[in-house]
Amino acid sequence: MSSQDRTEAVSVPTQEMTILAQDPTVKVDGQILTAEARIPAEALGPGPRGFRVFVVDFDASDGVLYAPATIPVRGKAGELVGNPAFHAQNVYAIVMRTLARFEFALGRRVSWSFDGHQIHVAPHAFAEANAFYSKRDRGLFFGYFTDDKRQPVFTCLSHDVVAHETTHSLLDGLRERYTFPSSPDQAAFHEGYADVVALLSIFSLPNVVEQLMDAAAPTREPEFVGTDWLSKDRLRETALFGLGEEVDPRRSALRRSVTLKPDKNLLDQSEFLEPHRRGEVLVAAVMNAFLDIWRARIAEPAGNGQRLLRAKVAEEGRVAADHLLTMVIRALDYAPVTDLLFGDYWAALLTADIEVQPDDSKYHYRDVISASFREYGVDAAPTKGAAGHPRAWEPPDARLDYSKTHYGAMRQDRDEIFRFVWENREGLGLCDEAYTRVQSVRPCLRLSSEGFLLQETVAEYVQILNLMAGDLRRFKIRCPDGMPPETPVTLYGGGALIFSDYGQLKYHVRTRVLNADRQGARLDYLWKSGFFEARETEPRRFSDMHRARMMGGKDLTGKDRYEHDNVF
Repeated sequence: MSSQDRTEAVSVPTQEMTILAQDPTVKVDGQILTAEARIPAEALGPGPRGFRVFVVDFDASDGVLYAPATIPVRGKAGELVGNPAFHAQNVYAIVMRTLARFEFALGRRVSWSFDGHQIHVAPHAFAEANAFYSKRDRGLFFGYFTDDKRQPVFTCLSHDVVAHETTHSLLDGLRERYTFPSSPDQAAFHEGYADVVALLSIFSLPNVVEQLMDAAAPTREPEFVGTDWLSKDRLRETALFGLGEEVDPRRSALRRSVTLKPDKNLLDQSEFLEPHRRGEVLVAAVMNAFLDIWRARIAEPAGNGQRLLRAKVAEEGRVAADHLLTMVIRALDYAPVTDLLFGDYWAALLTADIEVQPDDSKYHYRDVISASFREYGVDAAPTKGAAGHPRAWEPPDARLDYSKTHYGAMRQDRDEIFRFVWENREGLGLCDEAYTRVQSVRPCLRLSSEGFLLQETVAEYVQILNLMAGDLRRFKIRCPDGMPPETPVTLYGGGALIFSDYGQLKYHVRTRVLNADRQGARLDYLWKSGFFEARETEPRRFSDMHRARMMGGKDLTGKDRYEHDNVF
């Protein structure tokens, strides 16, 4: 049984709903690519309106509220593309599928980033080549526009774009401080991560990889594909890795990050200090690892022959994508809660997979991922390593006191977690002068691809220290050149605590408030980027980021936004 089959088995009751697998411009034999997405079954109201997703078809450009759609909507693909009710179904199903993938990978319910149970989704929100998530408005908003051929384009019909925006909201709920200023890596992570999830989500759809291979192949036989066509360079250039192609008619794709050539000095180049560009490095590292794993999986059936069963090649790609997608999502629980670096996420990927998949000897996912991160110049996190991989997080080596806390309460009570943190503040290396708050406690039941269950509890805490720039010297933190000593400065730290099903602390993934090197680099980055002079408000953050991305880094006046605006 594949991991996809297990996902569906533990997610019952489910229902199938027709969605577009790619932009309507991507066709096979003249047909638009559709797929049957398996999503949680529920009693839907008009809209559709469910217990987690509420589609509200309001067009702010024309000031029109359209009648709620009743689904399911069925019909031929060409007819569906022009049907507004199908637009509502498409966004509902993809948002729900993305949410279900996060919940399966993390082994628990996942909340949205805002206070509330339902996210509002507007499939025709405004007349503009843009789409964004807004925490303030508790929603996802998709624009529409007319392309160069005067054809209507709806961003709500792009699987990539819908999954990307949904991921923003889920990531913001899981790690709310990743939108806070910290470093070039953290500024880039949201966009890069959302792209990775969007790409792997498409590849993990049943039967879609084979159809996309057909769309990309110059010639094909009914059942076979030549191994020469499956070279890594050839796959990089195909439609398989174009993200959101229809949305931006001025360029072939919003992202072809996978075509970035490996370069260990890439992240040091000034071009890759810009958040969108830097995010492409993360996408390139993960997706090139996916290519290598996919090719390794088809090497065995290929043998010395020159032809492979097309269905077998596609299935191996889907299985690899599904496994890697689970790794990518599950790693969030093992990542720092603030001041994230790409190397930290690399360690989180390895650790999360080691816990659930101890045996990686067949396809070596962890070694392949590590090699790809190294090739793109990502600095490894400072870790001694754990059993299974030298770049994973190591277990805590401090003597901890469990005598004053009750593990049953620690699985659900933030106050009980805080007591554990407080009683062990010295062993955990907390800063006594900082304000400490436990943000969340999340019991998890994770499933491996072999069917083994892993029970853990994940808790996150943050530490906040407010001071003036002139006080930094007292903590041996370098003050940025030119920063006035009376400038208010906030230092952030915190950690993720991963407990075993016996209540023992397995990992403490932290960033210290008084880490002089990290805090000095963070403040220097913020000072040079102008953060202390003009802080951008959250409601504009994702909409402006995506508008700039659609315009290739330019705003509507042609001025380079990144010279004067903070993305985060």
